Amino acid sequence: MQRMIRRVAGASARRPWATIGAWLVAAAVLLGLAGTAGGTFVDDFVAPGSQSERAARLLEERFPEATGGGAMAVFAVPDGQRLDRHRAAVDAAVARISGAEHVTAVSGPFTAGTVSADGRIGFAQITFDVPATALGPEPLAAIAGELEPLRDAGVTAELGGDAAFINAEPVSSGTEAIGVLAALVVLLVAFGTVVAALVPVALALVTVAAGMGGILLLASAMDVSGAAPTIGAMIGLGVGIDYTLIIMSRYRENLAAGQDGPSALSNAMGAAGSAVLFAGGIVVAAMSALAVTGLGFLISVGLSTSLVVLFAVASALTLLPALLTLLGRRVDAGRLIGRRRRRHAPRAEDTAWWRFAHRVSGRPWPYLLAGAALLSALAVPALSMQTSFPDAGDDSASSTHRRAYDLLAEGFGPGVNAPLLLVADLRSAGMTARDVPALSARVAADPGIAAVGRPRTSPAGDTVVVPVTPATAPADAATSRTLERVRGLVPANVSVAGLTAMTDDLTRQLRDTLPVFVAAILGASFLLLMLVFRSIAVPLKAVLMNLLSIGGAYGVVVAVFQWGWLKGLFGLEDPIPIASPLPTIFFAVLFGLSMDYEVFLLSRIREHYDATGDTAESVARGMAATGRVITSAALIMTVVFLGFVANPSPLVKMLGLGLATAIVLDAAVVRTVLVPAVMALLGRANWWLPGLLARRLPRPAAAAAGGAPESPELADATRSS
Repeated sequence: MQRMIRRVAGASARRPWATIGAWLVAAAVLLGLAGTAGGTFVDDFVAPGSQSERAARLLEERFPEATGGGAMAVFAVPDGQRLDRHRAAVDAAVARISGAEHVTAVSGPFTAGTVSADGRIGFAQITFDVPATALGPEPLAAIAGELEPLRDAGVTAELGGDAAFINAEPVSSGTEAIGVLAALVVLLVAFGTVVAALVPVALALVTVAAGMGGILLLASAMDVSGAAPTIGAMIGLGVGIDYTLIIMSRYRENLAAGQDGPSALSNAMGAAGSAVLFAGGIVVAAMSALAVTGLGFLISVGLSTSLVVLFAVASALTLLPALLTLLGRRVDAGRLIGRRRRRHAPRAEDTAWWRFAHRVSGRPWPYLLAGAALLSALAVPALSMQTSFPDAGDDSASSTHRRAYDLLAEGFGPGVNAPLLLVADLRSAGMTARDVPALSARVAADPGIAAVGRPRTSPAGDTVVVPVTPATAPADAATSRTLERVRGLVPANVSVAGLTAMTDDLTRQLRDTLPVFVAAILGASFLLLMLVFRSIAVPLKAVLMNLLSIGGAYGVVVAVFQWGWLKGLFGLEDPIPIASPLPTIFFAVLFGLSMDYEVFLLSRIREHYDATGDTAESVARGMAATGRVITSAALIMTVVFLGFVANPSPLVKMLGLGLATAIVLDAAVVRTVLVPAVMALLGRANWWLPGLLARRLPRPAAAAAGGAPESPELADATRSS
């Protein structure tokens, strides 16, 4: 691996300006193509093989105008007034909406059942000629524009419903930029020079820009979730800065150790560059494993994030060597006042990391038990985790679909936002058109049902749909139980459709596939680490400790979002269930990122162990060599992820807090306390490998071994620049 990395870096170093130019041209072309040929983001909420999917397909084939997922124009006047006093203005707005693109019909708001009991709130149901998932945000923006004149007349007018929620354009809070600025401050403190701090941020921004272009192009070839760009940017910023930081730290360490510039860069690329390639590969593998779930929107998130991570690895292995070749020792230009230039690398024995590692190794059991107890205590709330799919009621009150959601719940009850649709296939055995009234009566008698609407029959007479309104909100656990009971009441040729049914099926499938997904990632990670470090104990320890830190982060997310602890600090109005995609996405992202630190640390430990055979001293020297870098990298990841906590999306908000928490726990507890404690207890058993495996497994170079000879091509290239 090292030889390949050196060759790639050598090619970049020989022609630094050509490399930089190629990156700029490629990024410009990618962004240009994204702007002209890029697709739009569509959330595919279908759970393959589910009842709701079968119902949706049946409607698309036989009764497309009844597929549901329409929008609702919601009108309201102040307390004490009646909406019908503004009937002329409302009717004019409805007429304008009727002429909007893709609108086939608008019913209400002054028909039976579309005005609240007090006459203050009403809604008009909008039907489209395409499914809600294929509509896009533009037609809805046009409809929202047609409602503007009503606001001038003193009528509150909002646009809600499934179509408005699904096609809502992602909104950024702007605090992501604060996270990047905070990361720059961390880099300034870590490196002590302006130029060295700016390089990782610049490369991360290039990575994210190229990644966003790639995601837009991916959206032209497949359905890509609207959350994919935000999650991709979050991970891209974090790993883009971290990977550059790791290589630059090794490069500057080599310079401080007395190596000349070309040798320092050559050895840094062969050592830390190999670690970056391996760590990035683990992240890509973890995100690609989302395909195991079989869910379209998760697959798109995994592929999109993997694409950004690949750009981060590529920029660290090609663009960074070119920049460092041009900068040379000027990478330390712009030294901060009060920071003296370090002429020689500090001895490991002089660092606090070395001393602390020996302290832990001297008394491993107390440290191991204390660290494990802390992570276990933080994980306790995760045992009561309740998941549901985010709905419009979880979004920011600044969005029109959230305000429409609140008005509808106020005027007609919470169940109006969770409509269900009974779909009867009259071609199949089970019931006939004459049985529909009895079916409606059985469903209406269920205590969880607020109303059953009038049946509609397809033009061919082979399909009947019956609208049903539950008594509870979409994310309410009672709604899921009601859906289960209703499915038990209907015959075999009747299915339940609608967005609420789809997201409930999605949540169930996520819950069922999570163990398989986790097992796949754990198994793949164990095998990769066993191959690299030729050990059974090291990968097993890594897997178990990562599970502890992930569990602790799950617990913090549950305590804040589901239990409501410190909810005001995180911009929450009320406690909300955990977004059902979160545990799966979170596990994939975090397991990949935490393995980065595992590889960086264990590679140094193995390097010193091979030279000395002393476990305690090897751990201490490994921590002394990586402690500052891993801490800086963790701080950067933390501030970048916290920058997304203010995002209006509940999923992104939870993901930002959870990842930031997990990174802190991983760096402060796992790498600093648990790793040295466990390795001290295991001693030589850390590197035990059964004889059969030892003979059959290849012997790859350690991911970050620093003693490999310098690449002549890279050294010659950097000397000649």
